[in-house]
Parts: sequence; C-alpha cells; structure tokens
Amino acid sequence: MGKGISACILGLAGTELTPEERRFFSDLQPLGFILFRRNIDTPEQVKALVAALKGLVAHDALILIDQEGGRVRRLRPPLWPDYPPAARFAEVTNDPSEEREMVRLGARLMAHDLAELGINVDCAPVLDVPQPGAHDIIGDRAYGLTPQAVAVMGRACAEGLLAGGVLPVIKHIPGHGRAGADSHTDLPCVDTKLDELLKVDFYPFQVNADMPIAMTAHVLYRAIDKRNPATTSKKCLKIVRDVIGFDGLLICDDLSMNALSGTLEKRARASLRAGCDVLLHCNGQMDQMKQIAQVTPKLKGEALRRAKAAIKRILKTPEPLDVIEARARFDVVMARGQETGAKADPTEGHPVAVPS
Repeated sequence: MGKGISACILGLAGTELTPEERRFFSDLQPLGFILFRRNIDTPEQVKALVAALKGLVAHDALILIDQEGGRVRRLRPPLWPDYPPAARFAEVTNDPSEEREMVRLGARLMAHDLAELGINVDCAPVLDVPQPGAHDIIGDRAYGLTPQAVAVMGRACAEGLLAGGVLPVIKHIPGHGRAGADSHTDLPCVDTKLDELLKVDFYPFQVNADMPIAMTAHVLYRAIDKRNPATTSKKCLKIVRDVIGFDGLLICDDLSMNALSGTLEKRARASLRAGCDVLLHCNGQMDQMKQIAQVTPKLKGEALRRAKAAIKRILKTPEPLDVIEARARFDVVMARGQETGAKADPTEGHPVAVPS
C-alpha cells in the first residue's frame, strides 16, 4: 500500500491478532484501531494486544474504545471498575457544581483505567440532547435533557479524559438526540427546522468545538440535506465546520451500520467526499476491511494536520491522581439513592447486513 498513514480506523476479530491481520494492518498502516468486548479478556491480554497493534504501524497509533459507562462500556467488572450511565450524575446531586466535579472525576478515573492498558482514545462524551418521542438509543447515555446541561457536563467528561492522557471523541455530531430510530439498524430522519437544531442539538457541540476528535451521526436532517445523512452530506459537514466551528479530526461513525446504504466502498467514498477525515469500520471482518482499504486514501493536507494535532494533545504526563482516594470519593457519591438497573448495550452485537 506504500508509505504514509491510511485514513481509517479498524476493528479486529478476537483477543489476539491473527497472522492475516498482522500482514494486512502492517501493509495498510491505518491511523488506528478500535476495541470491542470480543477483543477483551484480561488486563494482561488487553495490554499485550494494544502493544501488538501499536507495533504494527510506523506512527503513533490511536487505540479507541467505547467506555462511556452504563450500557456502553467494553471494560466491565469484575476485572475493571464499574461506571454509571451519564444520566446517573444528575440523579445523585442537586448541586450542578458537584455534578460537574463527579463527571470530571469519573472520566479522569476512566482515563486512568484506559491509559494503564495503552488505550489513548475514548469514544465519549455523548453530546446528544434526547427529545421526547426519540428512540432510546441515546436515552441515559446523555448528561441531561437541556443543551446547556449536556454542554457543561460533556465538557467536564472531556476534560477528565484529557487530564488522564486520553483523547475524548465528541459524538454524534451534529446531534443524535431527535433520532426516531437506532442508526445501527435504520436511517433516522429528522424534520426539525434549522433554527431549532441550532439552539438545541448543535449547541453542545459548539461549546465543545475545541475538542480534538468528533464522530459523525448517521442521521438525516431534512432541513439541511433531504437525501444524505450527516456522515455523507457535504452540506451537513460544512455546517459542522463553519457553524458549529469544529476544526478537529472528524471520523465517521461505523461504516457497517445499516443507517448507511450501498456497498462499503460507496459508503466510504461518500463519507470522504462529504468531508470526513477518517473512516471507521468496527466489526473486524477481514473481507469488509479489504473492501474499505481499496478506497482509503493516505492522510494528507488538512486531514493529516488534524490527525497530528489530535495526537499532540495526548498528555505524556497525566494530571496527578490519588486513584484509591478518588475512586472511594466517586463511589460514595454515586451510591446515593436508588441504583439504576442494568440495560443491554445498544452499540454492540447488532446483526449487520452490508451489500458486497
């Protein structure tokens, strides 16, 4: 495939690299990799896998994971600490200052867990603002029901991650909170007028536009583009850049999700043409990754600049943290009141049908 960094982030099949994966990733030189529960066994195994992935590429690889807390967390008890869903923070305190402190502290502790394994990117915080009647794919993954609360608490989460040497990924830009369908299985269509989208959905992303990485929403906003979801819409991604003001690294949500249509090559080309810097493909299926690789360019120009700028924001010396004291303080606050029941993870394990 030649030298340079390929503009993609890819998954892998299991808890160890196969010989074919080693050859493929070494040849392709992707910007990074994303881990799911199928890749996770013990801390020692994850640490070794991450080290092996980093050793395959000639640049500082981004190692991503979805570790939000609640339903969406790849690292789980008993081998890793438990973390609540985003909505839980508002339930344990009526003091916005304490809530913000706990959100930041929880994210700082999560960053500690991830950095111990060599993972340097967390696909959090969710900056979507849930609306009445929307699908519960977001639900308790959101920090509140107002754009202001989501903006403030989302920033607290991002700050905690950054302080621990882990890059946050704000998602799902420009907003998934009105979606009436789960974009893993269907394309959500939003009919809301643009001025309302600006006031509510886009606002948390504007407040956090200085973050290093954002992930697009597979959502169609008819007020902006009647045909294409944000991921593949030039009009929508122009708003992300020019109105929301995000100038960081823009990665698409998973290309294998059924909200997108057409072949994988078509999806990949459309995402890049619309303005995504980097392609994301998660399921680890080699035949699909080879299709993506056929149309993945090398990072160059603004996309390369943004990738380098993001990597530079990974702190080599994390903010000091007394982990034992911090975790004890966090657990005491989060144990207040009624515990929320466990729910199924909406972001993993969906059957995926992609045209070949």
